[in-house]
Amino acid sequence: MATVTTRNGIDLSQLHATIDAVKAKPSVSTFTFKATSRWQEGTRNQGEIGPFIHDGERVDRAAGFQLTGDEPPVLLGSDAGPNAVELVLQALGFCYGVGYAVNAAARGIELSELRYEVEGDIDVQNFLGMSRETRPGFTGIRARAWVRSPNASAQQLEELCQYVQDTSPVRDVLANEVPVDTSIDVLE
Repeated sequence: MATVTTRNGIDLSQLHATIDAVKAKPSVSTFTFKATSRWQEGTRNQGEIGPFIHDGERVDRAAGFQLTGDEPPVLLGSDAGPNAVELVLQALGFCYGVGYAVNAAARGIELSELRYEVEGDIDVQNFLGMSRETRPGFTGIRARAWVRSPNASAQQLEELCQYVQDTSPVRDVLANEVPVDTSIDVLE
């Protein structure tokens, strides 16, 4: 019988080596990620995601990621890119997808299909300065997954879905209070 070295596109040897490295030195599990944003015009911003800090050391990427953020015309934008709250929803979908694929691989579950749809409800009256009675952010977020596996039961897939929710960094950021420190440098 052949030894499985990858499952769901995840290198199982690398996965186990990562877990062993964290067990041996817990600080290996620490990261600081950074995103920069520069206003262009109107509601358009240009974002960049580049180097990050891993275990206290800077890690350069082969190439950074460029993102354009904008609003739809109904919110005064030109629709040059997704708006910030849409990116939050996509971040949750990405995080769930990564968590599901990696943890399925670790459990021996093969995936033939996995997709997420994430939607959120927002009332922009507070953002527009019209009312402090409404919350400025989402009032609710709903995520739905579709998954197909040739070797796992529905119960295993449902249990994995709950595990992924319980361990998702992005869901944790959305569901629990996180201190946010904002400062400003006024330029001359």
